[in-house]
Amino acid sequence: MNPVYKETWDLPGGAVEAEESPHAACRREVAEELGLDRPPGPVLAVDWVPSRPERPEGLIVVYDGGVLSEAETAEIVFGDGELAGFAFVARDEVASLVTPLLARRVASCLDAVVAGTVAALENGSPGAR
Repeated sequence: MNPVYKETWDLPGGAVEAEESPHAACRREVAEELGLDRPPGPVLAVDWVPSRPERPEGLIVVYDGGVLSEAETAEIVFGDGELAGFAFVARDEVASLVTPLLARRVASCLDAVVAGTVAALENGSPGAR
């Protein structure tokens, strides 16, 4: 998705609110940002990200959004004014649209789908083993 407030693209999502589970937050954010009310699928990745000047450290949970039908894709609406558009892109196109951190995370998520696992990440890369 293409947020209007920054230059790079992003995944749907946002912060968990007080007393809200990550699963519930994912469903709420997808509904707010894309107008789709659908349950999140399995967890694809858990990514610890260190603090940066603009934000504290965080733990990112990425859920499998599944495959959208043409009808579901046609139902996407940008309800909160934060998005200029969306696109489905090939794996090799992701890095040209997103930050390096998100490119690493997305690649790990795609690998997790194929492997049927959950990616344990640190700053977008597989953690220490």
